[in-house]
Amino acid sequence: MAQAQAIAQAGLKSTLMGGLEGDSAPTTTVLRERGGVHGPSRFFLWVQCPQKEQSYVIILNVGLRNAMLVFEAKLQGTEEQYRLLDEAIRTARFVRNACLRHWMDGKNIGRYDLSAYCKVLREQFDWCKKLSAQACQASAERAWSAISRFLDNCKKAKPGKKGYPKFKTEQTHASVEYKVDGWKLSEDRRNITFRDGFSAGTFKMWGTRDLHFYQIKQIKRVRVVRRADGYYVQFCIDQERIEKREPTYTTVGIDVGLNHFYTDSDGNTAPNPRHLRKSEKSLKRLQRRLSKTEKGSKNRAKFRQVLARKHLKVSRQRKDFAVKTARCVVMSNDLVAYEDLKVRNMVRNRRLAKSISDAAWTQFREWVEYFGKVFGVATVAVPPQYTSQNCSNCGSEVKKSLSTRTHNCSHCGHIQDRDHNAARNILEKALRTVGHTGSHASGETDLCLGEAIPQDKPTHRKRKPKK
Repeated sequence: MAQAQAIAQAGLKSTLMGGLEGDSAPTTTVLRERGGVHGPSRFFLWVQCPQKEQSYVIILNVGLRNAMLVFEAKLQGTEEQYRLLDEAIRTARFVRNACLRHWMDGKNIGRYDLSAYCKVLREQFDWCKKLSAQACQASAERAWSAISRFLDNCKKAKPGKKGYPKFKTEQTHASVEYKVDGWKLSEDRRNITFRDGFSAGTFKMWGTRDLHFYQIKQIKRVRVVRRADGYYVQFCIDQERIEKREPTYTTVGIDVGLNHFYTDSDGNTAPNPRHLRKSEKSLKRLQRRLSKTEKGSKNRAKFRQVLARKHLKVSRQRKDFAVKTARCVVMSNDLVAYEDLKVRNMVRNRRLAKSISDAAWTQFREWVEYFGKVFGVATVAVPPQYTSQNCSNCGSEVKKSLSTRTHNCSHCGHIQDRDHNAARNILEKALRTVGHTGSHASGETDLCLGEAIPQDKPTHRKRKPKK
C-alpha cells in the first residue's frame, strides 16, 4: 500500500492536477488491495481534487511475482566425465533436431505429437535410451517452443522475418535438460550425481548459492550447460522472489544513448562502459592467430577456445553492468519510464551498429522490467517518437539532426542537453499514459475518470455452448 501511495503522490499528482499545491492539491486514499504472493498486487486509489471538483479512480497492478529462481554452479570433474556430458548434450541436440524435422515433414503436428515421437526415437536408436525419458521430453518441448514462437509471429503478422525454426549445431546448442529424474544431490548439497544411461558420475559444484534453503521437490529442472570455460549446472527452483523496499516518492525518465549509457530526467548520467571496444585490440590479435592455423588441427581448436573465452568475458562484463545499473535505477524510484526502442531496426545503421550492440540497451531494459516486477515498481515503455525533437519546456517541435547535442528552443529560448531534454519528455509521456491500457508497464493499469470501480474481467474466454 505504501508503494501505491508513493506512485500516486509522486507521479499522478503532478499529472492529473497540473502541479497544484497547498489546499488545492489532490489527496490519495487506498480503497482496497488484492493479490499477494501468488498474483499481482492490485491497488484501488481514490484521488480527490478540491479545485477541479473531480474524483478519479485509479486501478494499479504493481508487478507480478516471479515463479522461478535459477541458480548456477560450475561443475568440477575429470576429462572422462566431461566426455560423457558431451555425449548427453549431443543426444539431446539430436532429439531436438529430429522432432523439428518430424514437424517439418508432417501436417498438423502439435506438442503432444512431438512428445510421442520421442518414444519412436528411443525404439529406433538404442543410444537414445541412454538419455532419460524425461530429458528427451524436455528436448521435444524446446523444439516446440521454437515452433510455437514462429507460429505466433505468423499469426500476429510480425513485420520482417518470422523466426522459422532452425536446426541446432554443436556451436549453437550445448545443453541438456533434466526434469526430476536422472540426477541426485548429495546430503551437503555440494555434489551432484547424474544417474542416466551415460553414467557421468559425481561432480563437485562451485558456486555462491546455498541450496539448503530449498527442498528437493522445489527443483523442477536441472540443466547442464557447456561454455567456453567449462561446464555449468543450473537449478530451476519453484520459489517466489519477494523483495521489500521503502518508497522514495520519486519518478524518473531514462534516455539511453552512446555518449552516455543513459541520461535521466534529473540530469544525471551513467558512463557508457564500451566493453567490446576496450577488448577489441586483444580480440583482433586472437582472431589473426586463429586464422593462421590449419583447419582441423589441434592448434586451431586451442586458439578457438581462447578466443571464445575472451568473448565470454566481454558478454559477462556487459551483463554485470546491466544488472547492477538496472537494480540501482529501480531501487531509487517508484516509477521508471524509458523508450520502447526497436533496436533490431536501429542496428541497420552500419556506422553505429557495433556501438549500439555493445551498449546492450535491450538487455538493460529486460533487467529493469525484471527488477520492477520483483520490487513492485511500475515500469513504463513509451513511444520514442518526437522525444528528442519536442521541447520539454513549451512542447514545441525543434527539429535537429543526430549530431546536434544541445537542444535550443527558438520559441521559448530553453537551452538544455539533448538527452536531458529527451528524458524529461519520456517521463512526461509516461505520466500521461501510466493509467491507460496498452502501455508496456510491468503491471497493467487502467484509468477511469468520474466512474465507479469497474468489475474485473475474466482472463479466459467463455466456453462456447455445445451444439
